[in-house]
Amino acid sequence: MTEERTLLTQGDTAPSFTLLNQSGAEVSLDSFRGKGLIIFFYPAAMTPGCTKEACDFRDSIESLRTAGYEIVGISPDKPEKLAKFAERDGLTYDLLSDTDKTVLAAYGAFGDKSLYGKITRGVIRSTIVLDADGTVEHALYNVKATGHVGRIRKLLGLDPK
Repeated sequence: MTEERTLLTQGDTAPSFTLLNQSGAEVSLDSFRGKGLIIFFYPAAMTPGCTKEACDFRDSIESLRTAGYEIVGISPDKPEKLAKFAERDGLTYDLLSDTDKTVLAAYGAFGDKSLYGKITRGVIRSTIVLDADGTVEHALYNVKATGHVGRIRKLLGLDPK
């Protein structure tokens, strides 16, 4: 039996949150008001796919910031692991810890998923793009780690091709 999850769609108001970052400091959605925000939800720090995705965001951060967007990554990892991940890979944006998976669930990024034909519960790799008012511009679920940032860049009109 699979459990229903609520997915965000364009025009929805993003659920509010306050989480600890890799340094143990509180970061809230409200702290990004007035800027666009790209939130990517990933299963586990320092795994191959998550590293690829996080580094792709790192490598695109200047052009995304120039376009008015900040980036945060959210996973169920503890701040200590996130600190190691950020340091190891030179990640220059906040990684947020959602150990109880409340924010992941509120954004539709946690639930039942099929892995090799078996239903498991876990993080569903997803990215939500918010405008400066915290309204959903794009909600992408079940994304692939590789090539995903390029897709976001195209959606935002940063890559004309």
